[in-house]
Amino acid sequence: MRRITRTTTTLGATLLAATLLLAGCSASSGSMTDESGGAPMAPVVGEDAGVTDGDSGNFSTEQTARDVIVTGSMTVTADDPLAASREAVRLVEAAGGRVDGRSEYAPANGDAGSANLILRIPANRLQEVLDDLSELGRADEISTNTSDVTVLVTDLESRIATQRGIIDRLNAMFAQASTIADLITLETAIAEHQATLEDLEAQQRSVADQVALSTLSLYLRSEAEAPVQEPMDFLSGLAAGWGAFVAFFSGLLVALGVLLPWLIAAGLVSAAIVLIVRWNRRRHAG
Repeated sequence: MRRITRTTTTLGATLLAATLLLAGCSASSGSMTDESGGAPMAPVVGEDAGVTDGDSGNFSTEQTARDVIVTGSMTVTADDPLAASREAVRLVEAAGGRVDGRSEYAPANGDAGSANLILRIPANRLQEVLDDLSELGRADEISTNTSDVTVLVTDLESRIATQRGIIDRLNAMFAQASTIADLITLETAIAEHQATLEDLEAQQRSVADQVALSTLSLYLRSEAEAPVQEPMDFLSGLAAGWGAFVAFFSGLLVALGVLLPWLIAAGLVSAAIVLIVRWNRRRHAG
């Protein structure tokens, strides 16, 4: 009886080791193919496919779809940055996107406030939304970066398929196991591969979300916070001088408006003092 149990245990362990060895070889082969960076070999096309001598480089007119992650940043100077922030949120949500971050700052030190937004925009509508956001004010800066993750997506799909195959084979062996030792070994192996599978699937979902929704960092500011643009020619210098002239007298009028109530009060007090002094002099003279 002990010999039969020992033989069954040895057979189960041998089968488990062989299965894991074959699965590891297949996973290594898939990883080496992905990491080489080379394109997959094209299928052999014969005469039945209608390929002539002149078509020997054009097996397909359709290009392989690429998985690309797009990120960018944008700076807009607006008259009312807070109102522009609300409009930006509306535009993004109308396009099917969402807002992952939002910070707004109230007006202070003479500016009209500012806002920082982290926007997630559908990749196929990114340019359309950028054009709409540019109309919120003056677009001072727009930059985008792309990252091709096609190889990463393919690698994740291959590794996920490999892990699922391993788990299916381990489950089949688990159903046929006849000893407690084999059950414990198989259960441990299944748990480890299940954890690896869940981690790979989480990575796949994250990459898919970044591909589907581009990330844009939008900064909205007022004219007071924007850098001063130096004049480059006579007309721009004239415009800058006129703007300074108008700003000077505008500030002077503001200062006069602030001081006017005090000047009126001081004038009334001075007039009252002068009248009192004159009345005293006339009384003493009389």
